[in-house]
Amino acid sequence: MFMVDEEKKESAADSPESRAAAAAEVAVAGEAPQNTNMKWYIIHAYSGFERKVKESLESRVQAFGLQGKIGRVLIPTESVTEVRGGKKYTSERMFYPGYVLVEMDMDDQVWHVVKSTPRVTGFVGTGQQPTPLSEEEVQHIVYKVADSREKPKLKVKFEKNETVRISEGPFATFTGIVDEVNEDRETLKVMVTIFGRSTPVELEFGQVEKVA
Repeated sequence: MFMVDEEKKESAADSPESRAAAAAEVAVAGEAPQNTNMKWYIIHAYSGFERKVKESLESRVQAFGLQGKIGRVLIPTESVTEVRGGKKYTSERMFYPGYVLVEMDMDDQVWHVVKSTPRVTGFVGTGQQPTPLSEEEVQHIVYKVADSREKPKLKVKFEKNETVRISEGPFATFTGIVDEVNEDRETLKVMVTIFGRSTPVELEFGQVEKVA
C-alpha cells in the first residue's frame, strides 16, 4: 500500500492506486454496460489468435443483434520494457495467453454464438456450465492492467555475480557485479568500485544493462 503524505495531504481518491484503477476502468473496460445482468466470463481461444477471436466475436455481436446481451471483450495485457543497445523499447504482452474475457448476459443463444465463434474452444467453468468471474477477480485484473501501464515491467533477468553496466544516474558508465536481485521490486544491489573501494549501490533494473 502507498502511504499518505500528510504534508501533501493527498487524499485516498487521488492516490496512485486510485488513479491507476480509474484509468483502467476507462482505458481497458470502457463504458459500463446498459444491461446490468451482464457478468464477465473467460473463454478459451487458440493461442496466438486471441485478437482474431476478439474481432470475430465483436462482428458476430453486430451480425446477430446481440449488443444488449454481449458487452465488452477484453484481452488483458501488460506493458513490458526491453533495453536493447542502450535504448528502451516498450511493447504489450498478454497476461493470460489463450484466454479472452467477455461480458455477457448468459443464455442458450449467447452461449451458442460465443462457443461457435471461430478459434474459440470453450468456456472456463465447471462441466458444461460457464462460471462468471467474481467482482474481486474482475477488479484484480483491471488493477493489474492499470498498474502495468503506470510502471511497465522490464523483460530482463539478472543473476548474482554477473557483470552489468550502469546506464543512468550518478554512476552512469560504471560497471559492477550484481550482488543481490529483488524481482518483486525490480531492483539490484550492484558492487561498484569507487575510489578503489567496492561499494554497494542499489539500482532499478532500468538503470543497468548487461555487459555482453
